[in-house]
Amino acid sequence: MHHQKEKIRNIAIIAHIDHGKTTLLDSLLKQSNIFRDNQVTQERMMDSNDQEKERGITIFAKHTSVYFNDFKINIIDTPGHADFSGEVERILGMVNSVLLLVDAQEGPMPQTRFVLSKSLKMGLHPIVVLNKIDRPHADPDRVLNETFDLFAELGATDSQLDFRYCYASGLSGFATQHPNDPRENMRPLFELIIDAVPHPTGNAENPFLMHASTITYDDYVGRQACGRILEGVIRKNQQVIHIDENNNQQKCTVVRIEGYLGLNRVEMEEAGVGDIVIISGVPEVTIGDTICDTKEIIRLPRIKVDEPTISVDFTVNNSPFVGKSGKHVTMNKIRDRLEREKRANISLRIETEEEQDKMTVAGRGELHLAVLIEAMRREGYEFSISKPRVIIKTIEGEKYEPIERVHIEVPEEFAGSVIEELSRRRGEMQHLDTNEHKITRMEFLLPTRGLMGYRNEFLTITRGLGILTAIFEEFSPWRGNIPGRLRGVLISMCGGKTSGYACFNLQDRGTLFASPGDEVYEGMVVGENSRDNDLMVNVTKGKQLTNVRASGSDENIILVPPRKFTLEQAIDYIQDDELIEVTPDFIRMRKRFLTENERKRSPKPT
Repeated sequence: MHHQKEKIRNIAIIAHIDHGKTTLLDSLLKQSNIFRDNQVTQERMMDSNDQEKERGITIFAKHTSVYFNDFKINIIDTPGHADFSGEVERILGMVNSVLLLVDAQEGPMPQTRFVLSKSLKMGLHPIVVLNKIDRPHADPDRVLNETFDLFAELGATDSQLDFRYCYASGLSGFATQHPNDPRENMRPLFELIIDAVPHPTGNAENPFLMHASTITYDDYVGRQACGRILEGVIRKNQQVIHIDENNNQQKCTVVRIEGYLGLNRVEMEEAGVGDIVIISGVPEVTIGDTICDTKEIIRLPRIKVDEPTISVDFTVNNSPFVGKSGKHVTMNKIRDRLEREKRANISLRIETEEEQDKMTVAGRGELHLAVLIEAMRREGYEFSISKPRVIIKTIEGEKYEPIERVHIEVPEEFAGSVIEELSRRRGEMQHLDTNEHKITRMEFLLPTRGLMGYRNEFLTITRGLGILTAIFEEFSPWRGNIPGRLRGVLISMCGGKTSGYACFNLQDRGTLFASPGDEVYEGMVVGENSRDNDLMVNVTKGKQLTNVRASGSDENIILVPPRKFTLEQAIDYIQDDELIEVTPDFIRMRKRFLTENERKRSPKPT
């Protein structure tokens, strides 16, 4: 039996990274009594993917349902990171309000703006939750005013500015309407949701109608469409019409309907208007398609998915160490894996080149691509990645490139060098102010090309104290040449194991990336030169041994610890003539070896 729509509330939850939305959801789940008393629950249960746990961010939107009195509340957790904007927009189409979570000490942050401005434009009325109210430095009055200013700045209407709010602590598991109310449980937040969120529209008497907002993939039943039922009721084995983007209509039979209970999917015999469900049996469905009743065919408007801004090439790993740690190394394996990703992950664009020896994957930013690369690496794949390129559009014969809006907060003494570097990278300053705590906030419009490779440098310059967030703004005319990396690299001239002696002698030349005892090969990048040219070095050279013993000729060697790269840092770091070799155990950087095809094409040296 499905719920009456009057008893359903659909909300999305948005917050800046680390403002505690996943912890708040834990409390809502625990207090809505969907777990048996003896059931073991884990921390941050919504972040189920292993990378989400490690990075501490939400990447994929997730659904959960909780029951309060006789109401069913569907909650969707949205990614806070702008790279996953494709997910965000579609989710907002399924809900009737959003819960905006703001840290009662830090106040609203740049990443929140992005999702919030989308929700305000869609006419939703957000509910503000001032979270972590029991922290010693919480200042909810100031933060409430800052939140109001943010709504105003983002162009909220008068009725949106009159938002409802409450105070909460996800960790301690309570919510209150006024700061001094007794702090007992989450009930006030549940009541606020039921009172302030409008129930879904639609009529159970009308023929069935639904928009596919997100897609999941199941090995047995293929693609599954997830979305909110806009009209009518759907039953198992019912026939429906699927309308794709080219208006082609196809008859399908619903083989499975699933809803959520807590975090688990549960199979349902039927579902009604307003509910968020997953429907199986429509094999070709993709995001934005319409699924409707056979009796009355209605085509809903398409959902626009944000287009990708940068792309990388996946090629076979052709280094001397190929196959040492990965089990899937051939192009066919890599291609199959990417084709499989293409079926389930709509926001990535995946294309095969005619030459068949590379696949191009385009996404919304380095993090977006790094998540896929990291996932493949953990599954035992081994491959090479090129330097990311921005996607260029030609509009009326002119080159247009993606521009990002970059928000930066740094201690005042670092502001000068940041401004200087971003101007060099063709950034335009939009805004600058310094507050009483000597923190300078600035905003730039910067080509995506200029942002690539900057995050590492930014963290170094600001000693890790700076905050930098970037959100895609628009495609605008090409801004001209941007100088690349300032320093060259140290390249190993031979293969073998690195020696402590050689590392010690090279450390005045620059920064090493390898430690003694690492396996290296010819052409591998083993360090950064202190000058702007590339330098071939021998890191495997041992000390010449003689049979003359002399006291004091063996000085103690003191090695500076090498610089280790994460995947995103490596993607940011490399230049056009370099590749990243990604294997389950190692991430190495190296100079590109020409492939057979390129060798034939390149001019013969005279």
